[in-house]
Amino acid sequence: MDDLRLALVLNAVCPEIGGVLVRGEKGTAKSTAVRALSGVLPPVAVVAGCRFSCDPARPDQECPDGPHPAAAPASQRPTRLCELPVGATEDRLLGSLDIERALTAGVVVFEPGLLAAAHRGVLYVDEVNLLHDHLVDLLLDAAALGVAHVERDAVSVRHAARFLLVGTMNPEEGELRPQLLDRFGLTVQVAAPREPALRAEVVRRRLAFDADPDAFAARYEDAERELSARIAAARAALPAVRLPDRELTRIAAVCAAFEVDGLRADLVTARASVAHAAWAGRAEVTEDDVRAAVALALPHRRRRDPFDAPGLEPDALDAALESARKELDALPNEDDEGQGDPSQDDPGQHQDQGDQGQDATRDPAQPAGPDGQTDLDSDPDPGGPGGGAPAAGADDEASPAADGRAGDQAAPAPRPATQPAVGVIAPAATFRARRLEVPGVGRGGPGRRSRAATPSGAVVGAQVPAGRLRDPHVIATLLAAAPHQLARGRGGPGLRLRPADLRQARREGREGNLVLFVVDASGSMAARARMGAVKAAVLSLLLDAYQRRDKIGLVTFRGEDASLALPPTSSVDVAATLLADLPSGGRTPLADGLLLAHRVLARERLRDPSRRPLLVVLTDGRHTAGPRPGPAAQLLARSGVAAVVIDCETGRVRLGLAGELAATLGATLLGLAELGASGTGPEAVGPGGRRGRPDPGGLDSAAAGAGLAATVRALRDAA
Repeated sequence: MDDLRLALVLNAVCPEIGGVLVRGEKGTAKSTAVRALSGVLPPVAVVAGCRFSCDPARPDQECPDGPHPAAAPASQRPTRLCELPVGATEDRLLGSLDIERALTAGVVVFEPGLLAAAHRGVLYVDEVNLLHDHLVDLLLDAAALGVAHVERDAVSVRHAARFLLVGTMNPEEGELRPQLLDRFGLTVQVAAPREPALRAEVVRRRLAFDADPDAFAARYEDAERELSARIAAARAALPAVRLPDRELTRIAAVCAAFEVDGLRADLVTARASVAHAAWAGRAEVTEDDVRAAVALALPHRRRRDPFDAPGLEPDALDAALESARKELDALPNEDDEGQGDPSQDDPGQHQDQGDQGQDATRDPAQPAGPDGQTDLDSDPDPGGPGGGAPAAGADDEASPAADGRAGDQAAPAPRPATQPAVGVIAPAATFRARRLEVPGVGRGGPGRRSRAATPSGAVVGAQVPAGRLRDPHVIATLLAAAPHQLARGRGGPGLRLRPADLRQARREGREGNLVLFVVDASGSMAARARMGAVKAAVLSLLLDAYQRRDKIGLVTFRGEDASLALPPTSSVDVAATLLADLPSGGRTPLADGLLLAHRVLARERLRDPSRRPLLVVLTDGRHTAGPRPGPAAQLLARSGVAAVVIDCETGRVRLGLAGELAATLGATLLGLAELGASGTGPEAVGPGGRRGRPDPGGLDSAAAGAGLAATVRALRDAA
């Protein structure tokens, strides 16, 4: 919790750091700590009556409630803590226009949203990893720019939105997308204390608060007042704190050593170092300030793959700082002006290095990566994460971890940190998987897999609004009102509207699904290294599910029964770890695996009826234990679940049992080689059981035509 308090305080001193992401297991007082922050922040002065909390000393010139006169009355109020619920809508976040008054009375009235309420305060997002992606994009853009833009219905509104952004999340419920994770300035990992005495003290204080909240608050009033005064003093001293070039070079060297993407990490670390120095009462940034800032700014920026857990080992940080220290000590001139003087270098050195000058900053820090993070497996772009492209003519063998840059060299799948146990087959190379879709139009949560009616997306029609009009369809509204203009006595250029004329836009986007994997881990799958290819296929599909915001589950069967290795969850990295450690061998209880999948899907249908399932069965179709799989497959087919069977059979002699299973399930049949994204478009999953053929009743209506379907099959055969 010390790191959490420090991260919150640093952002309170310098909100430009970019906020705090608090990661931790359930019940670790994440929300309690964040809510307590508003009580120690200094009060703010605002223009009286301004809904956007303008500063009387520097009012926003474009404030919708302005312009404010120079002598506008001012007032003080406590710093606000605004909470953004997970189920919030876009107009609740940004604000909206009163559409009914605009259309009926011709009056443009803007209603501020949460971004306006949080201006010069704290915006708290609990379970930020469950927030819809388009809301997170809007939220982080406003946090980065300090301005909120509302562009809708031919009206443009702009207002200041500078706030301290704090998000909390439980990693077990899924991770944030990497580009969104990077937008948080600092991150902290919290866990419940293990010491009995400390746990008992926490419980004792909570019981005391529940018994008498006022008396409990009074006990810590002086300490909170002192903390608030120290934050205000650090804010006032912040502009005078000096960041020497030596420490800025140290920051750049450490960020390069950890091979973080882009320069946002350098900027955030620099700002956090200055804030830490101001908090400590120093007028100049030191190495201690840099170390404290790096420990908070880099852990979530080191991920090279979505399955990698964020973190920063102390030993790796010590090695990077030591390497940077040696590099700085080797400079011929240590004062600020002479560090980068190229005239003091060997004239031939730059000629030899050519375009590899950036590598000179990175190479000394290579020992800082003993945990394998210098491997570039997750990025096929030679100029992507990892510190720049190699020079022309460089020997590819000098960098064997060059993540597939040498033609057919593919990126290895994520591997567990420990050596695999006996009977565990390592995954083969992963690949980019094709999109498998569920037929029809659903109403699940926003995602990127199957078509669905969503609040955001393309306008596909109009409907009568069920409640207040939020997203008007202007053309449909005008068409509904036009036939009644004479009866309503229209005599001028204006249009006479009634509430019954208003129409809501009907939008269609994409949803996330529940992808349930049923994996055959029997002895027949272990033959011919087949299990390695199966694991690679599942890992590739898991990565695809992560990118499309699906929930996933994992059922395995081997020996005498089946087991639910992972209940449906949004945490695909947990599934990847379980899959990498999955043993194989024994008999094949295929029917048990299908029956367990049916029970899991039935239970999830009760929990979340709007999330449509997609069943993915990876097997060679053999069954050597338990009942025959036919009745279980028919039971799944009658439930209407969309399914795809991945035929894992290899070799010259094939029995075709997976095809029979697909026909009974009413599923699409694909081979392992057909899972790759071959450019033939999405694969609609549905009945038919024919290899690689989209379902005619599926989502992709363009692929339903016989001519186009034949073209798709011909292209696939040619590939």
